[in-house]
Amino acid sequence: MLVDSPPEQREVTAVAPPNRRAIRGAGLLGAVVVLLLLLVASIAIGAKPLSVGQVWHGLFDDTGTFGDVVVGERLARTLLGLLAGVALGLSGAVLQALTRNPLADPGLLGINMGASAAVVTAISFFGVTSLSGYVWFAFFGAAAVGVLVYVLGGTRNATPVRLALAGTAISAALYGYLQAVMIMDNAALGKMRFWTVGSLVSADMTTLRQVLPFIAVGSVLALALARPLNAMAMGDDTARALGARLNRTRALSMAAATLLCGAATAACGPIVFVGLMVPHVVRSFTGPDLRWILPFSAVLSPVLLLAADIAGRLVARPAEVQVGIVTAVIGGPVFIYLVRRRKVTQL
Repeated sequence: MLVDSPPEQREVTAVAPPNRRAIRGAGLLGAVVVLLLLLVASIAIGAKPLSVGQVWHGLFDDTGTFGDVVVGERLARTLLGLLAGVALGLSGAVLQALTRNPLADPGLLGINMGASAAVVTAISFFGVTSLSGYVWFAFFGAAAVGVLVYVLGGTRNATPVRLALAGTAISAALYGYLQAVMIMDNAALGKMRFWTVGSLVSADMTTLRQVLPFIAVGSVLALALARPLNAMAMGDDTARALGARLNRTRALSMAAATLLCGAATAACGPIVFVGLMVPHVVRSFTGPDLRWILPFSAVLSPVLLLAADIAGRLVARPAEVQVGIVTAVIGGPVFIYLVRRRKVTQL
């Protein structure tokens, strides 16, 4: 028998609580608007500042001086910052969920170090000198380390702790190899010194075409893993009870992180802290739901990266500070704050 609710209860339930989904959606839309403004600013700001009208003219109408500057140089740099930011943000969010460590970043599983070791090998032993040449070495180095970490982590019996330990051990071994090669080869040392800083300066359309397919596939895969990773966050037993396939989810998460982080590192060098800071900050206002963390990270990470790149052009004009240095300067204090805040929260 159905029992009608008392009038008092009907009045309470009629007043719905604030729609958190609508608020988050509005926030995400606002973040997209900020990103669009930064894309324009990234094209306009440089050694020779351009107005918005000149940017528009160079993009769509002109094939002369403004067109060469906007399309030939700054557009490729801006688009690479966009793609690399999306890749670093999504890979950081996936790895934090996979390892259940909110302070994890793409370097935790050795992916960055795998790309670096492959680049120094290409330079020192194969005589590769151009970015378009060693981008493939960097990507396959990152992919090889991703596979190796997953194998050493136990494949079917892989756990967050095993994956993190395997990544740390491989990173230490590859760091020793990288330093040994650079000490013995001055040419490799000179080129790696620039690449390891992390920069968007060498961006061109060829590099964009090379890394775009990997970032596109990795992004789609990462976003598709939101639900199973949400289930895994509640523990393996609960995730199994909810129907999650743990081994498949971990394998696909490793694949997504390797595609994203490997492609970004290959094109720009190992840019630090972006994949750590943004997902962690996003989690503070979205909660633990990866269905919101991943889209916000995909938008706000390029916001941070492009803002850092613009700041690097302004602080040392007419020269510039590379974006990897700016993100490190910003990220160091933020990381210390996050660690101290986490310790206080745990106490």
